[in-house]
Amino acid sequence: MDVRMELARILITEFGDQQVIYLREKGGERTFPIVIGLPEALAIDRRLKNLPVQRPMTHDLMASIIEVMGGHLEKIVINDLRKLGPEEFGQTFIATIHIRRGKELIPIDSRPSDAIALGAAFNTPIYVAQHVLEEATKEATSKEDRVELLRNRLEVLQARIQKVSQRLADQEFLAQASEAVVEEHRRVLNEMKTEYEAIDRVLKKLG
Repeated sequence: MDVRMELARILITEFGDQQVIYLREKGGERTFPIVIGLPEALAIDRRLKNLPVQRPMTHDLMASIIEVMGGHLEKIVINDLRKLGPEEFGQTFIATIHIRRGKELIPIDSRPSDAIALGAAFNTPIYVAQHVLEEATKEATSKEDRVELLRNRLEVLQARIQKVSQRLADQEFLAQASEAVVEEHRRVLNEMKTEYEAIDRVLKKLG
């Protein structure tokens, strides 16, 4: 059984190597993140906002090819979750895009990020297999598990806060970067500091 989802949030940090999109159960409360690359995150954001480009980008080209060949993207299905290892992002989601051409439905293997970027401009339905949704949204069952997850997140935030703070203190960076880029760095830094402080408070309550 596949569960209908919707794209709930995109977190883009231009100086980071990993971006995050959040999918939420349509009409429900279950949600989970998918870590993607910066090009895919920017493509999703651009296509959602229908921002024009001078020449077709990769996902625009893919959409044009599908359309010229008489098809349309009917749905996106995230149908598997494979473990890669114990590291922070040690799992990868597997997706399939379903292209409808007349009576024929053509499934094509895809990364979720590419599938969502391709379908973003057309409000293509997104589905997640039930077993994938259950695994992706599974919560820690013990206090020790929750504390460990929060501590790991705190360490990641601490390193990223330090990195951004150093960049904002770099006079060469400030002289070369545009005002918009500098403001984006400051905004993200404030968000990370707010999250850090919130997690720190929770950890103190949990002891």
